Amino acid sequence: MTSPHLDQWPLSDLKYRRSEVTAFVGSGDAVWERVALEVLLWKVKTASGFVVDSPGPVSPGDRVVVTARLCGLSVVEPVEVVDVVQEPDRSGFSYRTRPGHPVDGEEAFLVHRSGDEVHLTIRSLTRAAPQQPWRLLFPLLLIAQRIIQRRYLRALR
Repeated sequence: MTSPHLDQWPLSDLKYRRSEVTAFVGSGDAVWERVALEVLLWKVKTASGFVVDSPGPVSPGDRVVVTARLCGLSVVEPVEVVDVVQEPDRSGFSYRTRPGHPVDGEEAFLVHRSGDEVHLTIRSLTRAAPQQPWRLLFPLLLIAQRIIQRRYLRALR
């Protein structure tokens, strides 16, 4: 649904809240080579304060548990990698949430370059999870998502 292999993200399922944010990471081949690898090793998540139970290279079908720690609480986020892209000017992956995750949806982490400039794009489709208490907390989770996206955008600099 988040189409990490495409430059332009087409409209998709309107049942989800859609978000796409992009930030400049740096310039040059050395930056590109570093971030093209790091994004596939979960660095966007781990550098943003999350713990990934299997931080090795992503592969479609991988089921991973991501843990967020906030104010002494641990929030477990089970996900499954659905798509991986490794191209000369584009590298990244997407995952979908699994039962038990605080939200229902998909998220993609993409690094891409145009000329000498390297950018990171985060795409997400989100809706309330079916289970409580997450369903009730969904409005607060959307605020947290915006804060976390800012962390993601700084993670590979």
